Amino acid sequence: MYNMVLNKFKGKIMIQVTFNGRKLAVQEGTRVLELVEEKERKNLVVCQVGAQVKELNYKLSEKNDGMVIQLLNLNNAEAGRAYSATLRYIVAMAFYHIYPDVKIRFSYNISRSISCRALTKSFNMSRAVDAVSKEVKRIIEEDLPIERVTVTIEEATEIYKKYHLDDKIEILKYRPENTVHLYKCGDYYNYLHSYMVPSTGCIHNYTITPYSPGFIIQYPRHDLDANIPEFEEEAVYCRTLQRAFNWAEKAKLQTVNDINRKIDNGETLEFVQLCEAYHNKQLTELGDRIENDIENVRLVAIAGPSSSGKTTFCNRLRIELLSRGINPVTISMDDYYFEKDKICELQGRPIDKLDLEHIDCLDIELFNKDLFDLINGEEVTLPHFNFKLDKREAGKTIRVEQNVPIIIEGIHALNEKLTKSIPKHQKFKIYIAPHAQLNIDNHSPLSITNARLIRRIVRDMQFRNCSAANTIDMWQSVRNGEFRWIYPNQENADFVFNSSLGYELCVLKKKAMEALMQIEPTAPQYLTANRLIKTLKYFRQIDDDSIIPCNSLVREFIGGSCFNV
Repeated sequence: MYNMVLNKFKGKIMIQVTFNGRKLAVQEGTRVLELVEEKERKNLVVCQVGAQVKELNYKLSEKNDGMVIQLLNLNNAEAGRAYSATLRYIVAMAFYHIYPDVKIRFSYNISRSISCRALTKSFNMSRAVDAVSKEVKRIIEEDLPIERVTVTIEEATEIYKKYHLDDKIEILKYRPENTVHLYKCGDYYNYLHSYMVPSTGCIHNYTITPYSPGFIIQYPRHDLDANIPEFEEEAVYCRTLQRAFNWAEKAKLQTVNDINRKIDNGETLEFVQLCEAYHNKQLTELGDRIENDIENVRLVAIAGPSSSGKTTFCNRLRIELLSRGINPVTISMDDYYFEKDKICELQGRPIDKLDLEHIDCLDIELFNKDLFDLINGEEVTLPHFNFKLDKREAGKTIRVEQNVPIIIEGIHALNEKLTKSIPKHQKFKIYIAPHAQLNIDNHSPLSITNARLIRRIVRDMQFRNCSAANTIDMWQSVRNGEFRWIYPNQENADFVFNSSLGYELCVLKKKAMEALMQIEPTAPQYLTANRLIKTLKYFRQIDDDSIIPCNSLVREFIGGSCFNV
């Protein structure tokens, strides 16, 4: 820690910081943006002061003495979130300028985009796209400053009333703080639960494209070298999101306000049962699909990203099929792993650099041969992989009867390379993932990825002796594997199971907060932990987990499952 010195001539406190590798003495109250050259300012988004993300307009104070300041551009995940939020802010501002009485909602959509649709009935969005796009362009070209202001809850309520943001007024009562941060741009106020860029002119790369029932917004992605991904029509995923949106609308579970209201009204048990009924309905529909084509379905392949609830889902699907007189056989893909020495040889890497999620880590030829033989009535001795000895051993010997499907589950289950010996018409592919179309408020969609990470933090802490910090450290590697091996194959699915449960964050909140609060503000994992804490704080907490069925998918993460997960 550097010592602060008093500038005797100006009577100002000077603090020492390290900026761009140089040690500087700066006056207290200096904005980080003032340290950046004028020509570089529009290429930046936010900054990191010590271990915390701050806006470029952040004023340095005594507590920042001795800290390192890093500038973050669109190659950084936190910067990408701030950029996306600012773009939504500008679109909402443009709407207010042109259609002040129209309510809109942003949601995550296909091809890693944001969708915008009108909530105001009978409003014609197709006619609004051009006008809104032009107003967005004008706002950006004017390079208007975006200022963060702090107001009381009472003041925020009056401001939100003026801008017809009733949904934001509702969420205020769930804030534990007495003050509210808002962002002012010209004559417009809003808050999108995110950091923001210093001015509208910093938004220089985006697309707005008509896409029924509204339009989609695309923006640069940090994991694509700050490029906008090429738009891909994902019909299966699009139908899944639309179905999730429709159900949330019917069940009145579209925002955090909707969820909290059920708990405040003493409807917690009914709320839990409502969400579980939706899972039961999907399982029934899935069972019908498989049963109606059981003469052809010989292989049921299940895949999904981390913490989707695959283990519980597989158990419940098996019971659903048993109730229909179908007794499936389950084969573990893990038993077909090569030994690590073999993987080193295949990948040409040392053991500590192996990509253990690569499909070629599996003995694909043996897996296909065994599947082919089983489906054709042959007796097969399955392998069993002993992970303690890193050795494949002989397992059980089985024969599969006609009209008995084989279930496989794993990261590569939907990849055609893994099951190339089986004709496509004999395979039924299932993709499972939470697809909640849930918002904190109309302008702030809740990240599905964050919800999965919260699930995993709670599970890892309880059952894998793994701290929240360690789970966060592993998460990017997990995500990389999902983008490489899972998401490219989801469009091949015959059925998508939405594993989201509307009440789950209320149940996970207590354990997740306990785990996340253990991460110190100086720790590198604090950026993620703080983001999750800010999301969870808005949810009412469900303490009585006795109302959650023992076969519920959420039991996989909190414990108490009848499947001994």
